[in-house]
Amino acid sequence: MSVSTFRMHRVIPGTAGTGSAAPPAPAGALPFPSLTSTVPKELVHRASVAEVMLTDWARVEEHRFTVAAQWPRGHSFFATVDGCHDPLITAETIRQAGILLAHAEYGVPLGHHFLVSDLSVAVRPEHLRVGWSPASLELDITCSGVKQRGGAVTGFRLEARIHRDGSLAATGGGTLTCITPRVYQRLRTARLPAGDSPRVIALTAPEPPQTVGRMSPTDVVLSPTAEPHRWQLRVDTRHPVLFDHMVDHVPGMVLLEAARQAAAATLGHASLPLSLTSRFQRYVELDTPCLIEAHPTPTPTPTPATSTATSTGTGADRAESVLVTAHQDGTPVFRCTVTMASPAM
Repeated sequence: MSVSTFRMHRVIPGTAGTGSAAPPAPAGALPFPSLTSTVPKELVHRASVAEVMLTDWARVEEHRFTVAAQWPRGHSFFATVDGCHDPLITAETIRQAGILLAHAEYGVPLGHHFLVSDLSVAVRPEHLRVGWSPASLELDITCSGVKQRGGAVTGFRLEARIHRDGSLAATGGGTLTCITPRVYQRLRTARLPAGDSPRVIALTAPEPPQTVGRMSPTDVVLSPTAEPHRWQLRVDTRHPVLFDHMVDHVPGMVLLEAARQAAAATLGHASLPLSLTSRFQRYVELDTPCLIEAHPTPTPTPTPATSTATSTGTGADRAESVLVTAHQDGTPVFRCTVTMASPAM
């Protein structure tokens, strides 16, 4: 299915039209059948249209959907790795898809919050190569374990198979919990900003970018400590991608990036991540130091899902894994196993 075959005429819960509506198009007619646009940024909880990866979606079965996406050839943060699209853009695409489906297909009103308890991705490097045009993608998504309370959806798990030009490029999945504004206020009342911005710990110095696979210090999310394989999470709320909008806790994508950077520093190279398997155990607060630790670990045995998504190319046959954990106030808050391709010989 190409991007242009999707339809965008839908009513989204929590939205209301203003002004006079245009007359409906004839049944089956597309007013501009060859044009492509992103989905509304509000449906994926982004403030910047430039950070929206999804272009449309369609329901295939009761709990199965097709979602279209596009990755740019160059991104200000999700940079090319070994000639491939950054696998972390895969994680961001899956995150956006879950939120989109919650709002647009499961009726979760805008204004609700989402708690992601786990997120994983595995990629096939040969199908992530950056080409002469942006990567057009098709996500085949199945949702399971759909929970309801009082007729309202409160959470589900999604599994995604991401295809590019008919080939499987990546797999992944995660679990979402939908939280009403009232419940979120009760859970987070001590941490919600009282004024225009939340309380944030002072910005710390970055690790040298080259040690964590980055070009610019502004993209580094780790600060050195006196102990080996241990860093303080560097929280820069001015970062235009990692902090796309004001939040009262550290976004999950910041933690995934910290895991990737810690793995690169531990292994001594920043090769392509082949898979990330993460669990978010607690909210990570903005105003308290968060310590990141990393240690090499045996490479996990591929599951049936990941074994079809990884490849023996790009050093994948010599993969190395690192277990990254995060603690705040002595409490575990996050863990992630990062498997990276060994440097090309």
